[in-house]
Amino acid sequence: MREVRARVTRPREDRLDVSYAIEGDLSGLRIPAPRPPRFAERLWQHSCCELFVARKGGPAYREFNFSPSGEWAAYAFTRYRERALLRDAKLDPGIAVHRSAQELRLDASVACERGKLALALSAVIEDADGRLSYWALRHAPGKPDFHHPDAFELELD
Repeated sequence: MREVRARVTRPREDRLDVSYAIEGDLSGLRIPAPRPPRFAERLWQHSCCELFVARKGGPAYREFNFSPSGEWAAYAFTRYRERALLRDAKLDPGIAVHRSAQELRLDASVACERGKLALALSAVIEDADGRLSYWALRHAPGKPDFHHPDAFELELD
C-alpha cells in the first residue's frame, strides 16, 4: 500500500461528506466483501475508515465507522471513551465504494452538528496476513488512539 488520503467537505451546515482513498496494490489487503448496508459492531477490527466529530472546545464527540462492505456504525461519547451506542436509521451514511486494482475509494455522508467542529480522520487497514496498520491525520503519542483529543487535527467552521 502506498497511501491513504481523506477529504471532508461540508455541503450544508448540518452535513459532512467524507471521501477516503486507499492507493497501492490492493491484492495484499483484506477488503471486506460487499454486504447490504446495515449497522455492524467492531468494524475497526478489519479494514475500515473512521470519522470523529466534536463540537470545537467540548468533550463530547461522535464516532462513525465505514466499512468497504457497506456496513457502518455510529457512536456518541460524552467524553474521552465514555460511549453510548447510536442506533438510528437516519444516521445511515449511505456508503459508496469504488474499487480498481490500485485504488479503493469510500464515500460517506453524515449528519453533524452546526457550528465550529473539530475532526479526526483515520483508517484501519488489514493486510492479507491479518495484521492491522493504523492511519490518521495525526496520531497521539503512544499506541494508536484515534479517540485521543490530540487526534482532532482538522477544524471546520
